[in-house]
Amino acid sequence: MMMVTRSEDGLIQDTSALLSGEGRKVLAALYATMRSLRLYPLENQVVQRALAEVEASARISLNREGRLQLRLAGDFVFFNDVRLRLDLGNYASFVFVRKILEAHGVGSIDVNPAVDIREWTSFLSLLVQEPEGTAQQALESVQQRIQQAGVENIAVGPAAALVDTLSLSEEAKEAARRTYARSVSVVKDVMTSVRLGKAWSGRRVKRVVLGIVDQVLHDEAAMLGMTTLRDYDEYTFTHSVNVCILSVALGQKLGFSRHQLFDLGLGALFHDVGKSRVPLSVLNKEGRLDKEEWRVMSQHPEFGLILLFDLHGFEEPPYRAMLTAYEHHMRTDFTGYPRVVRDRWMGFFSRIVAVADAFDAATSKRSYQYIPFPPDEVLREMRDNPSRGFDATIVKAFVNMMGIYPVGTLCILDTGELAVVVAPSPNPEELHRPLVRVVSDASGRKLPEPPLVDLSEEDAATGRPVRTIVKTTDPDKYSITVSDYVA
Repeated sequence: MMMVTRSEDGLIQDTSALLSGEGRKVLAALYATMRSLRLYPLENQVVQRALAEVEASARISLNREGRLQLRLAGDFVFFNDVRLRLDLGNYASFVFVRKILEAHGVGSIDVNPAVDIREWTSFLSLLVQEPEGTAQQALESVQQRIQQAGVENIAVGPAAALVDTLSLSEEAKEAARRTYARSVSVVKDVMTSVRLGKAWSGRRVKRVVLGIVDQVLHDEAAMLGMTTLRDYDEYTFTHSVNVCILSVALGQKLGFSRHQLFDLGLGALFHDVGKSRVPLSVLNKEGRLDKEEWRVMSQHPEFGLILLFDLHGFEEPPYRAMLTAYEHHMRTDFTGYPRVVRDRWMGFFSRIVAVADAFDAATSKRSYQYIPFPPDEVLREMRDNPSRGFDATIVKAFVNMMGIYPVGTLCILDTGELAVVVAPSPNPEELHRPLVRVVSDASGRKLPEPPLVDLSEEDAATGRPVRTIVKTTDPDKYSITVSDYVA
């Protein structure tokens, strides 16, 4: 969600963007300082310069915001309630800082404006020492030693529950809904224009792709939830937007820059633009295609490449998008289509879009697929069946992003309750314990206010999970629309 302020010259500024940049600088400064404290004595010039950088980078936000908070939540890091975007440039620093904080049981750091470099020195010197006992004992030890050192303007606390920190607010969902609806509308206009032989401009397309990229960067959970809004009558258009969202979200996990995410998103959004040149009688046919119909359908990657080459509004043709449209059905072993006549390497973007495309297609209702496959079964097939021709590394990253039970999966719990998955666990070791909304009780009665539940929650007495997924099931069987609880 975008936060705005008005500067002294009257210009509107995106505060969330400012905080995101400042947060990354603070994170990098903490990383450099703690590394240097482990290598050199406190009086060393390298250490002193690093400490000065921590104080200076933190001071910017402290002066404007009146506070500074760094908070961890699974794979996420929040800076004054703005989630920081992590990429290859800052991922190493985040992992280093997170490991140190987690070792000491620290999940949040709160800093007051009155903090000085002496307090930063004492605080960070404590953190680079070996932790004591369990995470809880280590946290209590750090809190006690902070007090003994006279550090009054830095406080630490435990990690908040994921349910409390994950962004699932109605405001975030509403922003995601607007972006999704606008994207579907533009894709529909473009595909219709192509079918009618009318010209189409890349300017609206650019705005749509950038909107999806920015929304994923600001609130990935809300945007992934939108992919459950599948419309049978508008499948071609919603499928294109869903593939774009899934591809951009995966690109972010892989550390792509914003520019790279735009290129990936453009190719994903129009990977099937060539279907605009396929007759509707073939495109919407119920049942299997005959040999001639399949020949026409299998030409859509080539049609897409040509259509994107003629796209106006770009300084040069969008070559990566063209390649993605052309390659997304080739398969890594080149047993797909179009047929390969000479040695080549399938592009990285094409490999990503191929996975996103196959997942969304298999889990959606289509003219020839009235009953979609359960999301968890689709992921399992993509992962375990190499003959499908997907890049195994990309599939693994996709499963880690989606969880074993992807968003929108309807589950039966061991309590007899029905629950809809709303977010995967950020802990790679607990992908089988996602966040869910319990939508009906054991008697089958639908709950008017479905509670948000973390399936990794354990019973304090037994140490076992309070709830566990027994199996997944078909939402239509229970007249449940999963998007009502996710999107």
